[in-house]
This record gives sequence, structure tokens and C-alpha cells, in this order.
Amino acid sequence: MSDTPFGFGLPPEEPENGDEGKKKDPTGGGQGSGGPANPFGIGPGAGGDNPFAAMFGTMNPNDLGAAFQQLGQMLSYEGGPVNWDMAKQIARQTVSQGTPDGSKDASVGPSDQSAVTEALRLADLWLDGVTSLPSGSVSTVAWSRAEWVEASLPAWQQLVDPVAERVGLAMGDVLPEEMQAMAGPLIGMMRSMGGAMFGQQIGQAVGVLAGEVVGSTDIGLPLGPAGKAALLPLNIERFGKDLSVAQDEVRLYLALREAAHQRLFAHVPWLRSHLFGAVEAYARGIKVDTSKLEDVVGQFDPTQPEQLQDALQQGMFQPEDTPEQKASLARLETALALVEGWVDAVVHEAAKPRLTSADALRETMRRRRASGGPAEQTFATLIGLQLRPRRLRDASRLWASLTDARGVDGRDGLWEHPDMLPTAHDLDDPDGFVHHEQLDFSELDKMLGEAAKGPHKPAAEESDGSDGSDGSDGSDGSDGSDGSDGSDGSKRDGKDDTDK
Repeated sequence: MSDTPFGFGLPPEEPENGDEGKKKDPTGGGQGSGGPANPFGIGPGAGGDNPFAAMFGTMNPNDLGAAFQQLGQMLSYEGGPVNWDMAKQIARQTVSQGTPDGSKDASVGPSDQSAVTEALRLADLWLDGVTSLPSGSVSTVAWSRAEWVEASLPAWQQLVDPVAERVGLAMGDVLPEEMQAMAGPLIGMMRSMGGAMFGQQIGQAVGVLAGEVVGSTDIGLPLGPAGKAALLPLNIERFGKDLSVAQDEVRLYLALREAAHQRLFAHVPWLRSHLFGAVEAYARGIKVDTSKLEDVVGQFDPTQPEQLQDALQQGMFQPEDTPEQKASLARLETALALVEGWVDAVVHEAAKPRLTSADALRETMRRRRASGGPAEQTFATLIGLQLRPRRLRDASRLWASLTDARGVDGRDGLWEHPDMLPTAHDLDDPDGFVHHEQLDFSELDKMLGEAAKGPHKPAAEESDGSDGSDGSDGSDGSDGSDGSDGSDGSKRDGKDDTDK
């Protein structure tokens, strides 16, 4: 995280007037270089007693307007629990600064766009032979990092807002009830500050993550628009840089993973809401550490908003140890593992006969998903949750075993309904799940339908007998109908005995 609270000022790579402003201020505007004569802590008169000096003391005058503009935006924000305008702005600034290894974002050229389109087209062709789910890609696109930020923010909003909402409510709850009316403006300011703090940190994390992701589904959730398969050529190049694998193979393997995710999310209509719902259910059970929040509120100084930032960075969330919360966490972790395990198994089946480096690329991706990156850790701190498939290898083995035992159609058919999917217990005992007798849901529906119609079969047969009372059947019920039923029954019994 940046040491500059809220990301004030423009990034070093994008100064408002280049280096000109810096040259005009030879003193650097440092803190502690003067007395209180300079009220804003700029230049030689910056004073340590001035509360603004801590925030703006190192700024040159040309950046001050931008800083105050951001401060005004922060305090005037009246939207939801996260200031997403600020998140977007900070994410774009973070992307423009580049990655720690010096890699800078760049627009995608025609050759990269063509290479991505061809890789995704070939990936879909290979996947046709290993899954019954048809292609889920309506279009293909090669994104720059900035374009990934723009496309993924709506999904991040769905993930983060539920947790941020709890923090916003907690900010009002930490004050005694009799003080809340009196402190209304302060609470409003605190919530605006909290929304800005979330926006700043989410924006920075999204910006960092933009330098790591290779597609729209890297974290197992669909972060991009539905039906749009996307890859980031610049990050694919970084991903394969130290692997000693041909760039074409790396791109094609990652295209297989993107295309497989797209098939799953396109043709399992309940899956997206199932995953995001699991995140939201977990968020509802998160308990905000009010003691830490009370300390921040009690010592809150509007001139030092970094206090809230520090509290958020350290994490204020304590998942409640309740059966409901444990169930929500297990549901989410299992769902993520099943998605990633299915993709891993299907992609390996498609890549193994065709790519010489399939095994090495598979292991690299597994380790990458298992360990996560710094940006993912930031999200874990902010929302109290790590979006990692902890049991990826177990899930992958289970899907591969299902393919061997039931075939491609039998394996993929389990995605028809969430109740048909393996559970966390099944990941512990994959053989038991793979080889247990499959339920015939058509027979179950038939039984339920018959039960809903009324009395059960013997009564219905007696009714049929009485209806046929116009003749010589002996409709008084004693011989004719009973005899025929008994005859039929004995035949059935006889058949059953013979079969046994």
C-alpha cells in the first residue's frame, strides 16, 4: 500500500506539469523546515505544528489543487459504502505507475489482438472434444491492464459492497445511542471517509492485480462481461518470461483456461449467482471488530484520515465462529474448488496430447492459484476472505475420476443443479462419490407426481374395477377384479423372484 493517504496527488509518472513544478521548489516543501508562517506546510515555511503539513508538506504547489480536489470528493461523497469513483481513479493511477519490475501498461496492437483471437478460437476447438458444454464465448478481446480495470470494477463492486456496508453501519453503532443524534454530521463524515478509504484501497489493489492477471477469470469468478473471452497479452508475456516455454504455448494454454471458464459460466446459469451469493452470505456473518473501530472513532482527527486507512489495512473483521458462518465458508471454498478443479481437469485433458509443456504449465498455474499474490492478500484483509480454491487438487482428481467412471456427459451433467455437485465431504472421499449409485431424478419426479394426484395405486385399481362394472367382470369386487389383479401381482412377483 502507498504511504500517501488516499493516494493524494498524481503519480510520479504523471505529474501535472512534468518536472517543471519540482524545479520551481528547490526546497522540496519538506516538513519541519520552518515555523507556522506557512499555513499549508508548503515550501520553506512548512511547520510541524500544522496538521496539514503531515498530508501535504512534501507536495509542490502545482499538485496542491489536485490534492484538495480529491479531499473534497472524499468528504462530499454520498453514494454507497464504497467510493467507486475514487476506486477507479486510484486503480488507473496504480496501473499507470507500472509493476515493480518496470513493466508499463500499453495499448494492445493489431498483432496481439490477432494472436489472442486465434488462440481462443483454437482453444474452443480443442475443448469441443473434452466437454459436453458448448463454447461460451460470444466475442474475444485482448485487453490492456487499464481496460481490465474498467471491465472488472462492476464485479468487484458486487464482492466488496456487502462487507463495506457492515463497516459503515458499525461506524454509527460504536457511539452511544444518546450521542448519535448529536454526532450526526461526524458520523456522516466518518462514513464518507470510510467509503473513500475502501475506495482508495480497493482501487490500489485492483490496480496491482491488473498487473498480475492474464484473463477475465483468474480468481475463479467471472470478472468481465458475460460471453466475452479476454486475455491480457502484456501479462501473458510476463507470466511466461521465466518458464522456458514457447510464448505461443503459454498463450494457448491460458486461452484454454479462459475458454473453459467461459463455457462453464455461460451454460451453468445458476453458477455466477451461486458464487457471488456465497461471498455475500459469508460477508453477512462477518463481525466488525468494534473495539478497534471505537479506538479510531474516539481519537478521530479529520486532519489525519490515515487513521482510518491504517485500521482498514490491519483488518477489522472477525468471522463469527457459528455453524452458519462455517457453512457459508465451506460452501464458498467448495464451490471455488469445484470450478477451478473442473477447469484444471478439462484443460489438462485437452492440452496434454497437444502441448509439450502442458504438465509444467499446469503445475505453475496450480501453485499460482494456491499461493495467490499481494493483491489477493489485500482483498483478504479488506473483506475478511481469501478467494482461493484451497482444495483445487482434490477437486481436479475427483472430476478426472468422474470422467473415467461416467464419461464426459455424466461428469458435466452434474452441473445441471447445485444439489447434484460434490460436497466438501465428497472431496474427502472422491471414490465414494464417483462410484455411488446415481440417482434417477426422472423416477423421483414420477413418484412425487403420483403422490400428488391422490390415493395410492391399490385404491386407484379398485376404483378402476368399479368403473368397469357394466359387464361380466364381477364388479362386486370379489372375483373379477381381484382375480385379475392377483394374477398380475403374481406374475410380477414371479418375475421379481426370477430376476433375483
